[in-house]
Amino acid sequence: MNDQYSALYSSYHWLVPTQFNIADACAHRWAENPLEGRRIALFHETETGRREVWTYSRLSDTANQLANGLVRMGVQPGDRVAVVMAKRPEAVAACMAVFSVGGISVPLGADASGDFLAACLHNADARVAVIDAIAGPGVLQAQAKCPGLTQIVGVDLQHEAVIPWRSLLARQPTAFRSVATSAHSPALLLYSPGLLSVPQGVLLPHRALIGAMPGFVASQNWFPKKGDVFWSPAAWTTAAGLLGTLLPTLYFGHAVVGAPGSFDAALALDIMERYRITNTLLTAEQLQAMMDAYPLPRERFHLSLRGLAVAGPAIEPMLFEWCQDALDTTANAAFGMPEAVYLMGQSFRKWPAKAGSMGRPYPGHQLAVLDDQGQPCRTDAVGELAVHRNDMHGHPDPALFLGYWRNPAATENRYLNDWYLTGHLARIDADGDYWHAGRKHAAATGREVRMG
Repeated sequence: MNDQYSALYSSYHWLVPTQFNIADACAHRWAENPLEGRRIALFHETETGRREVWTYSRLSDTANQLANGLVRMGVQPGDRVAVVMAKRPEAVAACMAVFSVGGISVPLGADASGDFLAACLHNADARVAVIDAIAGPGVLQAQAKCPGLTQIVGVDLQHEAVIPWRSLLARQPTAFRSVATSAHSPALLLYSPGLLSVPQGVLLPHRALIGAMPGFVASQNWFPKKGDVFWSPAAWTTAAGLLGTLLPTLYFGHAVVGAPGSFDAALALDIMERYRITNTLLTAEQLQAMMDAYPLPRERFHLSLRGLAVAGPAIEPMLFEWCQDALDTTANAAFGMPEAVYLMGQSFRKWPAKAGSMGRPYPGHQLAVLDDQGQPCRTDAVGELAVHRNDMHGHPDPALFLGYWRNPAATENRYLNDWYLTGHLARIDADGDYWHAGRKHAAATGREVRMG
């Protein structure tokens, strides 16, 4: 193949506007045009098989109604609003509403333990939570430990301490002018279960969506193309699920399929067949489960897959070859972390993909492997993988997080001058491909540092 990497990497320049709001970019701008508003934004399927379709107009209108409700509840720009729901359209609308009012969305898993929810809600100092029936018991239990959490809005949940979603929205208009947020304004506060007694929140700005775009487009074989439909089992409470799948797809005005529940190989392939999924993001473990259950999946399922990204440091050669033979597509490794999604990976139609490698830095990101003195390692020498604050042209990398929530010391400790230290070890071969060599800081941070 013609290796286009050098030309793509050297010619890429960030275009980050002064003002940028994720809700405007992913929902409201599509709904402004009645024709575009009729596009399908979300296909939703419950565990009982009930299906629902949300257009961009419905998504925007619902977000605007909730935004009006949040303002009347006293939510101000910068306030933290927890969104604790299963993977459902209302969760997306709730996040868009929080972005619209200039708040910070705190997405948390509906099935998380009460103790974890309490710790996150308390640490974030969330004043409002939007929840569903699954999250109800855990959030209501956590509220007793979170005096700042004064208001709860519930979807399909009846409780004396909860404001019904339908009642709140029924009183609100569908028109709302989003707060003019800077691209650097905080938008997301993400928490990951780990070993730390006090969860460490990762604060991401609106510009983080722009920062994710080169890797998303490249790993999905130059998304979008006409008719592309995206599905991934990644939770919409994680960096991988939000910035790695949901939000970039909505940014391009395409459809996302959402289905709650744990990963199941048969269900995954069934969804891919019924919705004619063209693009997906999976983990290596999920791919392995599919390979174990269905060594020859195309003998049973009619698949339309054209783009497959695998979240994590690398794809084992056997799994890499199975994707080519059984799924009729080459899997692209996609490496990132909550602090900066889609840092490096593969894009087999644009540059060679080596089985087992991490790939190369995506355009717009300046990465290096550093020794203990902070100097670049020689070829094939193992050091710590680091990402620079600026790209190769000296422009700030929009993918990088703002910092750890209310923990400037922890943020400072992860930087060496202008290099953010990822906690991963790697080496670079003579062709410029990176190879994972283990983790360095996982024990210190109390969590696994990976995009998925």
